[in-house]
Amino acid sequence: MLTSGFNLRPVYFASKLVLAAGILLCAAASVAYASSHREAPLIATMPKVDGTDFYMFNSYEPNRSGYVTLIANYSPLEDAYGGPNYFALDPNALYEIHIDNVGDGKAHLTFQFRFRNTVSNVALNVGGKQVAIPLVQAGPVSAGDSSKLNVNETYTLKVLRGASHEDSEGVVTGPGGITTFTKPTDFIGTKTFGSVSGYASYARQYVYTINIPGCGAPGRVFVGQRKESFAVALGKTFDLLNLNPLGPRNGNANDLSDKNITSIALEVPAQCLVGERGTSVIGGWTTSSIRKERLSDSDAAGISERGWTQVSRLGMPLVNELVIGLKDKDKFNNSKPANDGQFADYVTNPTLPALIESLFPGAKAPTNFPRLDLVFTFLTGFQGLNQLRTVTPSEMLRLNTSIPPTPKGSQKNLGVLAGDNAGFPNGRRPGDDVVTASLRVVIGVLCTFNKPGIFGCSPSDAPAGAAPLTDGAAIDDSVFDNSFPYLTTPIPGAMN
Repeated sequence: MLTSGFNLRPVYFASKLVLAAGILLCAAASVAYASSHREAPLIATMPKVDGTDFYMFNSYEPNRSGYVTLIANYSPLEDAYGGPNYFALDPNALYEIHIDNVGDGKAHLTFQFRFRNTVSNVALNVGGKQVAIPLVQAGPVSAGDSSKLNVNETYTLKVLRGASHEDSEGVVTGPGGITTFTKPTDFIGTKTFGSVSGYASYARQYVYTINIPGCGAPGRVFVGQRKESFAVALGKTFDLLNLNPLGPRNGNANDLSDKNITSIALEVPAQCLVGERGTSVIGGWTTSSIRKERLSDSDAAGISERGWTQVSRLGMPLVNELVIGLKDKDKFNNSKPANDGQFADYVTNPTLPALIESLFPGAKAPTNFPRLDLVFTFLTGFQGLNQLRTVTPSEMLRLNTSIPPTPKGSQKNLGVLAGDNAGFPNGRRPGDDVVTASLRVVIGVLCTFNKPGIFGCSPSDAPAGAAPLTDGAAIDDSVFDNSFPYLTTPIPGAMN
């Protein structure tokens, strides 16, 4: 259950409309049965810019106290053998990680990534003619020799400050003042890279120490393919929750166990993220945007800034798949947290708990409306744990940077529910089982906690609130690395 190390007093809002909006997005965020893969009609056609997971946690690598790690995953369901072009990110897109250190649902600090692919035009002498090869590599590749690569993917990184980027903009630099960084080629196979350890060494050379303008200490960045970091019984979940929700937490196969992902990972000094706002709590989310001219008028019905139209947005997992109505899924991806009130009708009376009850009659849905218990967990945070000074209901991850990280091996994968205040929903670590934790919250576990009524509900409002629900595809910190970027070496496309 929740620990008592922070103040759980509810926050009341002056406007009933604002509260309704909070309930909506909170309920949406709280039903995270899986990560966001192909969650909306438009983004399903653009996998290169489809955000799948977002992590934000206090770095737990030894000797990295005072740093926060931000990881945004893109390009869902990568098959390791997906050649010959593999999974480069989109050079005509904008990838961003946003930080709100005020609490108004606006980005006051943005890390902006742009990518570029360069073809080397490697050719072979065939009958006296130099003919370009059809592959991304012409021979073995290693940490010390990338000369056989035919395609090189690079990126630049900027930091923007101010809710409208009006304060300042700076270019992030690396060793020797470089401003262009290299993304390692995907793990084509062990014949190309020698071995799994050979690829790990090759990729590791592209973890850069960086200087971030306006930060007093250096950070780190890595962009590249990793093994898919999420675990879920994906097929069963969308087959009318074809699960055993009271069964063992490892009773189902992880349908993503044979997939890779592309990760954008940053490690930033916490003091740089919180700024001078007088709070240690931050909110975060990731977005991607493409040029407006690439969309039809009907596709681009949303925010468009600086010639870009936002097409993907992700803070908490699975907001869009199971809550937002089909007609508004693209609109949600195109929206900002500060404007989340526009989706209030979808979860003022959330449908997912009712669906769970209809499919599993023993799992009685909570009857407390509005669902304040969900608001605090996923939308406003808890006072004394992860609540910003200004409380604007908005869907994003919230992290208290002053709570010491729990070391690898001691983390509890149910996070705060299991007494580990360094875990979900206080940020999100790769080993947090957000599926199981969220299932239990959505069915009303908070209504059974501590003093009745503290979350606007009592045990009688949540008959199944104490049920140990699970999707059966457990995950924990043991399957991740103990150093940045934490996500592990991807699966090779072929073994030699």
